[in-house]
Amino acid sequence: MPAEAARAPDVETASEGYARRFAGPVGEWFLDVQARTTMELLRPWPRARVLDVGGGHGQLTGALVASGCDVTVYGSPGACGEGLRAWVEAGRARYEAGALLRAPWPDRAFDVVLCFRLLPHVGDWPALVRELCRLAARAVVIDYPTGRSVNAAAEALFGLKKAVEGDTRPFTVFRDRDVREALAAHGFETTARRPEFFFPMALHRALGRAALARGLEGAARATLLTRALGSPVVLRAERRDP
Repeated sequence: MPAEAARAPDVETASEGYARRFAGPVGEWFLDVQARTTMELLRPWPRARVLDVGGGHGQLTGALVASGCDVTVYGSPGACGEGLRAWVEAGRARYEAGALLRAPWPDRAFDVVLCFRLLPHVGDWPALVRELCRLAARAVVIDYPTGRSVNAAAEALFGLKKAVEGDTRPFTVFRDRDVREALAAHGFETTARRPEFFFPMALHRALGRAALARGLEGAARATLLTRALGSPVVLRAERRDP
């Protein structure tokens, strides 16, 4: 197996190449939408103990730290990217490495467990959901591409997406029901669902104009298209017996 293919999925997302996908005004806008959505969903638990699984890319670390959360990031060995390293070296966040499906903490060690840009790239994704739920005392927040969107044609459009983004990997597209049921199997009830974009992110990258992207997505949100058909989805599920 080639070394690249053997790498854990969060090692790829922590790489400099992956970070470049979010460089520039459009990429910064993507990250701002993701951060604002996440912080809205965390509002019931101010200054929470947060574990970000697979978050070595550091995309949410700044927003979490700024909100007063106690932040730990967990990932595969080698999955600590430069975007996270600055926070760790400054003592503002912690990083631990290990097997994604066997974290070293006891049950319910954190108030909230986050997992972004990872679920679609893990083969045994129900096992990952199980581990996220085990670690969370109050809530799990995850994101995933949903089939209730242009992702319904993801396989047919993969070549075009790769031509635009360059380093796109194959990914799983989920049915919302499957994700909800996987969480429910471990005692978690879905309490919020926030689709992020109606138009494909690859389209916004290809156009390269943040103001246009904001306008298009603003219109889609106002007409409820994003709510009905947006992707990726940020989902919050809360423990039934906190």
